[in-house]
Amino acid sequence: MIDFATDSVFRLSECSPGDVEKHVGPILIPGEQLLWTFKTVRDFVAFTDKRIVAVNVQGLSGKKKDFTTLPYNKIQVFSIETAGTFDLDAELDLWFSTVGNIRFEFKGRVDIRAISQLIATYVLG
Repeated sequence: MIDFATDSVFRLSECSPGDVEKHVGPILIPGEQLLWTFKTVRDFVAFTDKRIVAVNVQGLSGKKKDFTTLPYNKIQVFSIETAGTFDLDAELDLWFSTVGNIRFEFKGRVDIRAISQLIATYVLG
């Protein structure tokens, strides 16, 4: 499982779902859809209609990948922090009883409120 205490894994920029679909697609269940995708230089996070998939690309060649699934129905609490004037990063915090707090930091102009609505749709719905 990914070491969620390492902040560098989660400084994410929005990307096209096509950029990560070839990696995440094979682990999706029938009918599961990619909704929103973000990446760092090598790692990426995919929000689907069922879960969040965090992928840590390992090794020099990048062929080894760690896929961690975070089901929406296991989220107990979530919080967002919007970007400010000087701090341009937005943050999403998720709490799970088994792994504790997980933080995703988003670079640039990510609509963190829309991400919050996405999480709320599947956690509260």
